[in-house]
Amino acid sequence: MESASAPMIKFGFKIRTRSGLPVENLVVHARDRAEAERKINQMYLHCEILECKAVQLPAKEDTADLESIISLIARQGDEKP
Repeated sequence: MESASAPMIKFGFKIRTRSGLPVENLVVHARDRAEAERKINQMYLHCEILECKAVQLPAKEDTADLESIISLIARQGDEKP
């Protein structure tokens, strides 16, 4: 059994419902592809999975620290209207 702290991955799906309608941009969080497909099949019974891919999140920009926030506030106070 996998550890409860295993990282969650976003998976993007394109499916065809049992009535034949295509559905794109379905995103689920799962530990692996098999779990993601199981979740999709629970939500959309008897669907056909047309595409599945791991969704890459954009790299986070540097977070602002307290010093940079204070500096930004101080500079705004110096500006003249």
